[in-house]
Amino acid sequence: MHAIFHHIVPPINFHPCKNLQPPPNSVRFRPYATTSRHAPISNPESRSSKLEVDNEEVAFWDYQFLFMSQRFEVPNPIKLKLIDGALPKDFPNGTYYLIGPGLFIDDYGSSINPLDGHGYLRAFEINGPNNEVNFSAKYVKTKAQIEECDPKNGSWEFTHRGPFSVLKGGKMIANTKVMKNVANTSILKWGGRLFCLWEGGSPYEIDPITLDTIGNFDLIDYCDGENEEVSGFNRCCVWDFVAHLLKPILHGVFKMPTKRMLSHYKIDAQRGRLIVMTCNAEDMVLPISHCTFYEFDSSFKLLHKREYIIQAHSMIHDWAITDTHYIVFPNRVKVDILGSMGAISGTRPMISTLSVDHSKPTSPIYILPRFPESKRSSHSTNDYLRRPVEIPQLWLLHVANAYEEIDNDGNLFIRIHATSCSYKWFNFQNMFGYNYQSDILKPSTMNCIDDKEKLSPQLIEVSIKMQRNDGLKLCTTTNLNKWTKSSDFPIINPQVSGYKHKYVYAASCSGSYHTMPHFPFDTIVKLNTFNKSTSTWFSGTRRFVGEPMFVSRGHSSEDDGYLLVIEYVVSRRMCNLLILDAKRIGEANVLVARFEVPKSLTFPLGFHGTWTPKE
Repeated sequence: MHAIFHHIVPPINFHPCKNLQPPPNSVRFRPYATTSRHAPISNPESRSSKLEVDNEEVAFWDYQFLFMSQRFEVPNPIKLKLIDGALPKDFPNGTYYLIGPGLFIDDYGSSINPLDGHGYLRAFEINGPNNEVNFSAKYVKTKAQIEECDPKNGSWEFTHRGPFSVLKGGKMIANTKVMKNVANTSILKWGGRLFCLWEGGSPYEIDPITLDTIGNFDLIDYCDGENEEVSGFNRCCVWDFVAHLLKPILHGVFKMPTKRMLSHYKIDAQRGRLIVMTCNAEDMVLPISHCTFYEFDSSFKLLHKREYIIQAHSMIHDWAITDTHYIVFPNRVKVDILGSMGAISGTRPMISTLSVDHSKPTSPIYILPRFPESKRSSHSTNDYLRRPVEIPQLWLLHVANAYEEIDNDGNLFIRIHATSCSYKWFNFQNMFGYNYQSDILKPSTMNCIDDKEKLSPQLIEVSIKMQRNDGLKLCTTTNLNKWTKSSDFPIINPQVSGYKHKYVYAASCSGSYHTMPHFPFDTIVKLNTFNKSTSTWFSGTRRFVGEPMFVSRGHSSEDDGYLLVIEYVVSRRMCNLLILDAKRIGEANVLVARFEVPKSLTFPLGFHGTWTPKE
């Protein structure tokens, strides 16, 4: 199904790139699908007062709304309107930061995959005693953003393709500007400093008060060469030689960093450490992976560094830590020769160089020792590095947490709670339904159904037993608490990160939206991993939710706190900030407060966020 959405261009005196706040109701959004070659669908809400809320036409329109561009920044915080409930007096003062793409269409005919959208940082400053929330938002001023947005007239022209997109016109063919660091994936507050992260480049540091971009922070180059220990397989001279040939091309032509820092990081709350992970640039095209872990104190002093080399052609997005181990999930990929030709020429997304490797029925999990000298890490010898745990073929998306225990016989148990999907469901070129040939987002891509196979993201529990005496590893994989609804963005109380936890929260689906049964999400699910109970909160008809964020009240109970959630009210083309009582999920009166973002400042679906108490 194709669409045209009519839009009103903002007055010429408003510059979307500048720090200007539009007057109320002066802005209409440029939606995703705009090209005139598509057969139009009129806005269904303009045709009937009795709207059928669950048909393909309405679903298509609702889905596009989640990815509407927001060109305006909000440099001066505005007070949000409280429309339900009230902020409790014990709500801690602090700021909820949410990062995600903000712009998907330029002024010259190019539309991009949401994964390549410029980072749009949203900040909700919450003051419990005063019962108010102040909202501000700015684009991360990355090198690519500065190049692509004209500060004089406010126009945008995409010049970087980005790994997941194809541009139009003269910017398409032979365009080597691929690595477009958009700083749009996750956000980190550490040591009093704020950073926006992306999967393929260094973080950008942000002023936590003004949201101004301070600049690129090359954390890895800053500390590389210190305390290095290399473990795992012996280096292969053949692949070292190939890597030596590839590096000048990847770095010099395509501007890929020597090491790419992953957007997901881990906090060891009990040790007070920030842990990040990098992979080498050439790993993307070679059957070998260099996994380097860096552990920092609150002053960014490097405390610990370890590199592991494993033989796997893989893509790693998220990973886990326990008290004494790193846990890596190498999703299997392979080089696509035909896709590579189109990717290099610019006629297909650069990610077409890779495809999901269906050749093996299992997926590996590597359990790597953080501290080889520790008693628990003695379970993980070099033999374990060569023989990963194999689970049924699943593409791992996001990790909630992992932890370990030792029984009376000295056997090590590792539990992992995460979300994964079928290899059949995961498609590099069509993430979020992006279609580079038709310039539209297809909700059907994220909602494909197979009666014989569970395709969509599922919450899973992986249990691994590593027997001390004979080195045998036993592994089971099941749905977490037998919950089978589509789910993602799993989180826990961050105070127990890397250690035994009781509760997992996630965005999920009720299944009541038949045209979009798997995505977007409309439910918050809470899972008790001790008694295996499950409770949910449903946002309502034509209301969708993003990643939940846990805010602790600082009391003894692990679930004694609140959940911050962005709600997208597609029927009104608006979004709200919700505060839910984490203890009362599944009970009455779970909604504590709802704050409304002005309609003219409605923003698209975010990726990941963080809660930071006021210092």
